[in-house]
Amino acid sequence: MSRSSKKGPYVDQNLLKKVLAQKQSGKKEPIKTWARSSQIPPEFVGFTFLVHNGKDFKEVFVTEDMVGHRLGEFSPTRTFRGHGQVVKRTMEKT
Repeated sequence: MSRSSKKGPYVDQNLLKKVLAQKQSGKKEPIKTWARSSQIPPEFVGFTFLVHNGKDFKEVFVTEDMVGHRLGEFSPTRTFRGHGQVVKRTMEKT
């Protein structure tokens, strides 16, 4: 079920305040956040975020292609180690 268009995108208010404060000050420090469910508005383009993945923070640099997606999409929570390896059995000749 999609979000109603009249409500607009969800952006964490504290995160938005931090971005606007950095825009005014001109600093380009990474912004640490736990708000993985926040959508990326056009105001976030060019900023670097440290998004929490449950264990540590992953650095995410926002580009124009990411607008409309969520921050958590770019900070994976699971590591894929590969599928199970095929065990080769040696046939002994008797």
